[in-house]
Amino acid sequence: MNIYYQDFRNMKPNISRPVSTSNRVVFGFIFVFSLFLMPCRIGAEVADRIVAVVNDDIITLAELNEAMKPYEQKILSSGYTPERERQMLFKVREDILNQLIEQKLTDQEIARNKLTVSENEIDQTIERIKKANSMTDEGFRAALAREGITMAEYRKKMKEQLLRANLLNKEVKSKIVITRQDVQKYYNDHPELYQVSLTYHLETIIARPEASRTDISPSVCRNALEKLLPLLKAGKPFSEIVSAVSQPGLDIRQIDLGEYRLDVMASDIRSAVAKMKPGEYSDIIETDQGFQIFRVLNTTKGEGKSLEEATPEIENKLYKDVLDETFNKWLQELRSKSVIKIIQ
Repeated sequence: MNIYYQDFRNMKPNISRPVSTSNRVVFGFIFVFSLFLMPCRIGAEVADRIVAVVNDDIITLAELNEAMKPYEQKILSSGYTPERERQMLFKVREDILNQLIEQKLTDQEIARNKLTVSENEIDQTIERIKKANSMTDEGFRAALAREGITMAEYRKKMKEQLLRANLLNKEVKSKIVITRQDVQKYYNDHPELYQVSLTYHLETIIARPEASRTDISPSVCRNALEKLLPLLKAGKPFSEIVSAVSQPGLDIRQIDLGEYRLDVMASDIRSAVAKMKPGEYSDIIETDQGFQIFRVLNTTKGEGKSLEEATPEIENKLYKDVLDETFNKWLQELRSKSVIKIIQ
């Protein structure tokens, strides 16, 4: 169930590697909103202090710690070595502090531009969210209550999100133009996606906790697949080796996914599959579904897409790429004009 308003791509920090500049693009706008359903309780034992000054605003240690919580918990439960844990926590803390700074800058620009959002706009957005999730008003409020959030708090965060969307439209999106020549060049440069249609018949082996088990950590799922992978690559059938890693509360299964073209796959999966031959297994990939291993069963060549057929898809891809680049440029200019001090 998704009761978040997401006008942009759904992005989150990848704690397995540093958050790149492009991964911060939309996240700078939606960072707080994507966390707002989490309880904002800071223990009395946390000694608050200022960790950054952004023009006339401050960021406190309490704010930073609260934003760090979900990523810290995931890192600590993933079974990394103490040294790797320390490195990852330091990097994620640095990335999140930068994202909080960018959030302050965008909020200041909202105030400077005197952008507003009406109560009617908030109502309409909430109605769209309820409709997309097939929820009644009572069901929606019940979902909020389960997260410890009141409707007033939700509407406040919704307003912040809509204001940031308006700022993005004004300062960035309105300046983006994708030409016919841009589309033609991308089409010519990527024949594997459009001019030669190669369909991959995929199978996956997925490891995730059973729905009722919240005590199974991500590291348990990953470790199970790490034990399976060399056996699979050695030619052992899944049915014969799965018992070796099975345990209560852990759901490990083999699924025939059917046939897919590269252009409709998620980027991480596409990068892995494009290099694979029939019969080969991928490395372990973390997806929204859990930890997965993919196998190419076979490939089929077919007719590709014409330029006209591919144009809407290419325009959308180029628009997102240019949006990343344009936003980053705008944000860097904004940072260069601001007084920012990080206090260690």
